[in-house]
Amino acid sequence: MAATLPSPSTVSVPCALRAPVLFLRPISRNPLLSLSYNRACCGGVRCSAVNKPSPSPSTPDSEVSSMAKIRSEVLSPFRSVRMFFYLAFMASGALGGLIALTQLLPALANPARAVGAAETLKGLGIDVGAVSLFAFLYSRESKAKDAQVARLAREERLSRLKLRVGAGDGESGGGRPFQLSELRGTARLVIVAGPAEFVAESFRRSQPFLRELAERAVLAVPFATDGNTLELRFDEGEREEKDGDDKDDIVAKKSRRLWQLTPVYTAEWAQWLDDQKKLAGVPPDSPVYLSLRMDGRVRGSGVGYPPWQAFVAQLPPVKGMWSGLFDGMDGRVL
Repeated sequence: MAATLPSPSTVSVPCALRAPVLFLRPISRNPLLSLSYNRACCGGVRCSAVNKPSPSPSTPDSEVSSMAKIRSEVLSPFRSVRMFFYLAFMASGALGGLIALTQLLPALANPARAVGAAETLKGLGIDVGAVSLFAFLYSRESKAKDAQVARLAREERLSRLKLRVGAGDGESGGGRPFQLSELRGTARLVIVAGPAEFVAESFRRSQPFLRELAERAVLAVPFATDGNTLELRFDEGEREEKDGDDKDDIVAKKSRRLWQLTPVYTAEWAQWLDDQKKLAGVPPDSPVYLSLRMDGRVRGSGVGYPPWQAFVAQLPPVKGMWSGLFDGMDGRVL
């Protein structure tokens, strides 16, 4: 018996198959490449942020702690070895002290056995001193490890905060959101957090050093903690550019990119900054800046305006004769 096919009008389609198919244009994997498509850089930068929770589930603290512990082991590979030997020496000293104590108690109870009590007491003192010394060293190493893991955990949470290239309001404005960690090895970020007036003044103070900061791959992340919208505009008359000089034109375009990053999901940024201020003992309403190394680790921070001139003096250019040689000379880690 031949099978009969249902007519097209009676075919049942599951709901999951009725969703419209969206065809998206390909997006560059490097978020900085989308700067050339941002028209806002021609006249100015209008910085805003999306104060909405992240659509993806937040990273569990256990995963962040695991990553921080792994990075801690990489940065201090011999710390675990030292702590193991400290424990071994403490166990050896404790065992020796226990043996000496079992010999000392009968000698004190029986005067006939008090001949070697002085030597036994001396050995017991050495054992107690050794256990105390290695216990102190172990405690110091443990505290240093905990402090390093806590700092790396904060840096790991910072690296998972979201940014956007270019200005835009809402989820449709600007470029696609990306994690701060995607800029590791590409840029040195300077986070400027405070009221809108403070951020605008920091922007004005950076204008004399735009070219030098661009040569050092410095990018600013303006974050207005009062929720006001920033209007950052370049003064075209103050830039000295030569007509027909392609090199100066490229550097000028890079200078406009200095203030093109915009934080998204500002609640997460505000929470991270509040935690940092509490740890540093800084009042919650104080304007601050944080300077990051090329590898994403914090190299400097402070209350007030960023020292742009000091950044130019301390950081080496990313291109030219000094590239490669001073790549790790971003300053010590805080």
